[in-house]
Amino acid sequence: MTVRTDGAQRASIGRSVRAAGLAITIAIAGAAGAARPEAASAAGIKVVVIVGPVGSSTANYILNAKRYAAQARSYGANVIEIYSPNATWSRVKAAAQGAKVIIYLGHGNGSPSPYGAFSRYTKDGFGLNSSAGNGNSNTKYYGEYYVRTAIKLAPNAVVILNRLCYASGNSEWGRPNPTKTVAKERADNFGAGFLRAGARAVFAEGITSASYILSGLFRTSRTMGSIFTSSSNFVSAYDFHFPSGRTPGYTVWMAPKSIGSYYRSVVGNLSLTASTFRTS
Repeated sequence: MTVRTDGAQRASIGRSVRAAGLAITIAIAGAAGAARPEAASAAGIKVVVIVGPVGSSTANYILNAKRYAAQARSYGANVIEIYSPNATWSRVKAAAQGAKVIIYLGHGNGSPSPYGAFSRYTKDGFGLNSSAGNGNSNTKYYGEYYVRTAIKLAPNAVVILNRLCYASGNSEWGRPNPTKTVAKERADNFGAGFLRAGARAVFAEGITSASYILSGLFRTSRTMGSIFTSSSNFVSAYDFHFPSGRTPGYTVWMAPKSIGSYYRSVVGNLSLTASTFRTS
C-alpha cells in the first residue's frame, strides 16, 4: 500500500552493559555543569515551531506548540511559529534555514511501516499542509530527501519531534508494538535526513512533553545524552544504544518504558554539550 498525500497515519498521542557504559560516560561528561545554569544569552538563537495537520487533534497540538514557543522566548530565543492550516512546505523550508532548533508536532510517516517500501520523498520528514488555508486534514509528506537537500540548519542544531508515529520507533495507535529490530530501524531512519541537514541531535518524544529538552539546551551545560536521561520519563530498565547505520559516527539511544513501548529516542552526537550548542 502506497502512502497517500491526504492519508496521514494517526499521530502518537536488564539494561545492557554497553548501554550502561554510555549512560555513565555521558552523565559524567554532562554532570559538572548540569545543575548550574549558564550565563550565556540565548538572544538571537532561532527556534522554529511547526504543527502539521492532524485533523481534529490539530488545536491540541497547536496548544502544546505554543507552550514550547513561549518557553523558548522566555530564554531569549527568536521564535517563528508555523501552524496548520498554513504549514506548507514553502513556509517551513524558508523559516527553517539557519534554525538552531526545529520543533515539529504532527503526523509521522516512517519506515519500516505497513504502507509500502521506503521512499526518501515521503518517509522520515514532515507531514505538512498540501495547500494553505484548506483545513487540517490535507496532509502531504515531505520526506528526508526534501529535508536534507533543501534545508540548511545552523551549526550544532537540534531537532525535536513530538507526538509523531514512527520517529521514536513506535507504531501507530491501535497497531501492534514493533519488534526491537523494527523500532531501531525506525528511530535511525527518522533522524537521518535532519542530521544530513546539519542537526547534531534529533530527539523524538512520542507521547510525553519535550519541554525538558528546551530547558536542558538553554539552561544547562549538559550533553545531549545527559539531557535525554534528565527527563522524568526516562526509564533505565530497558534502554539501549547502538551505532547509527544510516548516519555513521553517530549514536542512537532508545529508552522504552517497557518492552515494546518505544516512545523515546535520541540520535546524533550525544557528547555535544548544550554550551557548545548555544555558542557555536
